[in-house]
Amino acid sequence: MVDVKIEPDGSTTFETPMNDTEEGGFAGEETGGEEGAFEQVAEKGLDPAVYFLIAVAVVVVLFLVYQRRKKQVEEEDDFFSNLDGEKFNLRLPAEVDEYYEIRAKCEKAGWEPGKGPPPGADKSAATGPQRVMAQALMKRAIADIPIVTHIQKESAGMNKLYSQSMCSVKQWRSYQNAEALVSQEVEEVRAEADEIEPGWSQVIWRQAMQYHNMLKQKHEMEAKAAAEAAKKRKEIEEKVNAERKKIDDAKAKELAAEKAAQELIKQEEREKDSKGSFKSGGTMKKGFLEKKSKK
Repeated sequence: MVDVKIEPDGSTTFETPMNDTEEGGFAGEETGGEEGAFEQVAEKGLDPAVYFLIAVAVVVVLFLVYQRRKKQVEEEDDFFSNLDGEKFNLRLPAEVDEYYEIRAKCEKAGWEPGKGPPPGADKSAATGPQRVMAQALMKRAIADIPIVTHIQKESAGMNKLYSQSMCSVKQWRSYQNAEALVSQEVEEVRAEADEIEPGWSQVIWRQAMQYHNMLKQKHEMEAKAAAEAAKKRKEIEEKVNAERKKIDDAKAKELAAEKAAQELIKQEEREKDSKGSFKSGGTMKKGFLEKKSKK
């Protein structure tokens, strides 16, 4: 119910008296107005397009996460595979094939594995099959030393990296292949050593290491001597070039002085010629005037 109140000045105001419902809140609040609103929304349900958009968004997010993870794994594989470059891409030296070629020739010459030199052959002869094969096998073992020491040096580190999952499967397999290759070569050299001379397999690798170190020191000394000789040659060349420069500079100064002197002489001659021409011209002018006055 609305009450109308007339003011003394003739204006009117409208007043709505508060009832019991207003004191407790708006109608419908006691029955749970908000819950009713939610129930109405629930009864209506969401638009199917909303579900579709949500599903598409989820698929896109999952796809992006998958691609990012895949890229990260590939980068890690590339990093670990390229971490040491071609460190384990090993090949046996050419001396291996050379040894087997020499062995084939020695067998044609009558040598038999494990039986020593053929009857009547001089065991100490430098050209005998036994001696030739021993030299070829030692040459092979010496050439193998760098890859053998390389695998021995990397073995502990690679096993540690693999146990801590810090190397890729590709790199681990590369290392395993290289290790198998070297191990097989070591055993083959030992077997060949026993066929040439029984018991030699026990010391051949130690001997090969000694010879390798001797050759390495020799090469280092030769390289050092060559570097020192090159340094001395360079110093001598620098001194010779410095002396030549001094001589060339002195000659250049002399030439410059001569040229300057010649230019000075030419300049003086030009000045003399100029003065002489001026005097000659003045005399002619005076005589010309005198002749005019006589007339």
